Amino acid sequence: MASNMGEPDAKRQKTEESKDVEMKDVKTEAPPELETDCKESRAKALKDEVTFEASECTLNVVPSLGGRVLMPLTDGGLQYLIAGARANLGIKKGRYLYEVKVVESLNPNEGAHRGKPGPAPRNLVRLGFSTKDSPLLLGDTDESVFFDNEGFFTSESTKREAVSQRFQRDQVLSVLLNLDDKSENKNTVSLFRDGVRVSQPQKLPEALIGKPLFPHVGFKNMTLHVNFGPQMVQLPFKCHTVAQAGATDGVAGPKESGKYEVIFPMGLPDEGTFEWLDGFLAKNPTYFELSDRAIVRWAEKSGIPATKAPSWKHSNDKPDPQFGMPLMDDFSARRVINAVANTQPRNYVVMEVKSNLIKEERTQLLKRFQNSCYKTVAEIVMGEPTADFKAKTYAALLADKQAKAEVDWNQRKIAKQKEREVRIKQKQLEKAKAKAGIEATKKLEELEKAKEEKAEGGPAEGEKKEGEAEGEKKEGEAEAEKKEEVKKEEDVKMEEVKEEEEEEEASPPPKKAKKTEKTEKTPTPPKPVKSGKGKGRGAAKAAKAEIEVDAAVLAEAVKLGYEDALRNLAGRADVRDLKKSDQDLLGALKTSGGLVNPARHAMLGA
Repeated sequence: MASNMGEPDAKRQKTEESKDVEMKDVKTEAPPELETDCKESRAKALKDEVTFEASECTLNVVPSLGGRVLMPLTDGGLQYLIAGARANLGIKKGRYLYEVKVVESLNPNEGAHRGKPGPAPRNLVRLGFSTKDSPLLLGDTDESVFFDNEGFFTSESTKREAVSQRFQRDQVLSVLLNLDDKSENKNTVSLFRDGVRVSQPQKLPEALIGKPLFPHVGFKNMTLHVNFGPQMVQLPFKCHTVAQAGATDGVAGPKESGKYEVIFPMGLPDEGTFEWLDGFLAKNPTYFELSDRAIVRWAEKSGIPATKAPSWKHSNDKPDPQFGMPLMDDFSARRVINAVANTQPRNYVVMEVKSNLIKEERTQLLKRFQNSCYKTVAEIVMGEPTADFKAKTYAALLADKQAKAEVDWNQRKIAKQKEREVRIKQKQLEKAKAKAGIEATKKLEELEKAKEEKAEGGPAEGEKKEGEAEGEKKEGEAEAEKKEEVKKEEDVKMEEVKEEEEEEEASPPPKKAKKTEKTEKTPTPPKPVKSGKGKGRGAAKAAKAEIEVDAAVLAEAVKLGYEDALRNLAGRADVRDLKKSDQDLLGALKTSGGLVNPARHAMLGA
């Protein structure tokens, strides 16, 4: 057994009491108690005694004192594995409770070795209910609910909430199951500590409602006293215990027959032996697997993850889990389990592929089960498989292949998306660079033209031309920016459509986008900005306003947004000397995109 090398009990109790005080401080006032006194039961009592059968306990549980005390094995790495035990009586209706008292808290010696510490917490207690066919480890599936000593309630295997106060050694815990349809707390489970409620009623999952639920405990490095009979501590209301359940409210669990089978599968390595075993255990849940694979799975369910990938020696028959804990990696637990397996009668499957094929090793395995209650059976797993086995194997291979194909497809899709984003960014950078070059060129041309006009027309005329050049420059820049943005958006959309068309046939078909017609309107260019020269600019503007333009041509210019540009061009002296019609002026503006100077130069050059 383990040595008690933990911290002093007084110190531990003081620490946990202080944690409970903190939880009490943050909690609000509890609602009134809705549970009422139970009525005297007139139902016929069940004949069988409520206890824990050996077949309903994990191999590291040692029931004693008629099954009322559950002790754990804590040698050879078993101190890291969670133990589980389920009672042989289930409740299908009514309101009943059972009591648990932690009588011993252990701190096993891990030996002089270096390795990572065991999974936390070192000491664990889980109290709850489960269905008849659920796994012996509480929380392994959705078919169980339980409270733990850290104040959490777990349901649906992954839903874990802090709902109660902590509990510790020498305290009596009462776990109450309410399946009474007439009660306000129907289909709930509650926890009491020393007769005081420490958890509000917790709803049962939908998957458990209507099913018989059996008392179920889980623990690690703890010794528990489980009471199904008369209450050790009274609650604020009267309630029957599980042992007092009548035949109408209780359901007897599986009974021990006294005769058990030990099956030795005979098959070739990597020829579907473990796949056959998985199917056999699914159909026969009362059989317990004895193998290294079962120990590894038990460790993983107990919260011991592998620290690195298995080595080249890894196989189903002899796995190499790499837990980083010497007592687990060298399979010391196998030695202890093999020593106690024959003392805990139940149906076994000894899954040792290599040893079952070798006569000498098989003989040594058979010696462990010489007790008269065991019947040894050799199961030949060779030859043509059954149609059911083939169908399951093909389905598993297809699912594995599909999963790999989906992973590869997602990776290719992500890679293509990244490539597309890179190409779009490169195009955007190139367009931005080209745009910057065009703007710089235009700016130089405007400055040179402004200098020439200033030199030809004198100070006043130079100021006027400079203002006009600045306004036209800003008009051109705004127009070019808008056109560039529209073109950029169209390029991006065309790029996305092109990429979507290149998707593989295996990819999901993209949703078809609705076609929309966009009527691009030529934006009205902003009016020329005032140069700030005062009288000269104002006089020029007034002169332009007095220029008479043909009404029909002016109306067309307004629609195009060229009204100011047309008046500006018509007001130029050198343009008036050409004696061109207003329609010719508007045509020149259309060719230049509404820019006055390019239209003027085009007309003068013609």
